[in-house]
Amino acid sequence: MTTTLERPVPEPAHPVDRGDEFAVEATEHNPGRNLPQRVGAALWGPMFAMALMAFAAGMILAIVRADIISDRDPADADTILILKHLTAAAIFLGFASVFSAITFAVAKILGEFRSGGGSVQESLHADEVQTLKMPLTAKGMLVFMMMGMMAILGGVIGHVVVAAGIDNTPADLLDGEQAFIVLQGIRRFGVVLFLVGIALGLTTIIRVLRFQAVRIREVTGA
Repeated sequence: MTTTLERPVPEPAHPVDRGDEFAVEATEHNPGRNLPQRVGAALWGPMFAMALMAFAAGMILAIVRADIISDRDPADADTILILKHLTAAAIFLGFASVFSAITFAVAKILGEFRSGGGSVQESLHADEVQTLKMPLTAKGMLVFMMMGMMAILGGVIGHVVVAAGIDNTPADLLDGEQAFIVLQGIRRFGVVLFLVGIALGLTTIIRVLRFQAVRIREVTGA
């Protein structure tokens, strides 16, 4: 039984000089999805489910914190700050997961275009199946996703570490608030990196569609 991530027997591909803006490689048959696309197809669903769980946990922590704040007890200052850090950690773990799910979904879509485009060329009896080499925008999507993931997870871990060391003393409370501000900046930087990666992925989809439109016209003689 094969799995989604199992690599098919590779068919030798050779570069093709089309004389236009597209860098392509050709095979005799449909090359199917590449590894990042197979990973995307396998992981977008689990990452989305993880995001839902993290957001739910963050909401519960926020409700608990709000209930404690409503008691107006100064003795709960450390607990309130701890929950503030843990709530942010849970929420941004959700953001990291949902942005990863979107990135994986984009990779899955690109895989569908790659495999589907190859199938169309085969059905039209093309002399060879041409597919785009991985564009720089697609590579950039993966790089920015990884950097964004590291930044957000770094912030999440930082929140947990800070929360674990908070005591109900003025110095600890002040340090905890200052750390929250710093970690907030790190988290937001991670979000920016993720969004840039997603934008690059959408740009790649546009490029793939343009190439496939050109290729179909070539094969059909239109």
